[in-house]
Amino acid sequence: PNDEGKVASFWIGLWHGFASPVMFIISLFNKSIEVYEVHNNGGWYTFGFLLGASIIFGGSSGGAAGRRRRRGRD
Repeated sequence: PNDEGKVASFWIGLWHGFASPVMFIISLFNKSIEVYEVHNNGGWYTFGFLLGASIIFGGSSGGAAGRRRRRGRD
């Protein structure tokens, strides 16, 4: 837990995943900003973070869309 006794959970992980591109840029210039919360509850936070990041970065839908386009040309 952090200084207040709180830990980040799934929903905070999801939010951090969504915000990760912006937070990464900010963290390059501000050393007090972290992309990943170290005071988390483990697997659920990580799952939320990865889910949020995959939604922002396109997830697996890009591969499926590419298959449909190629199939239409054949």
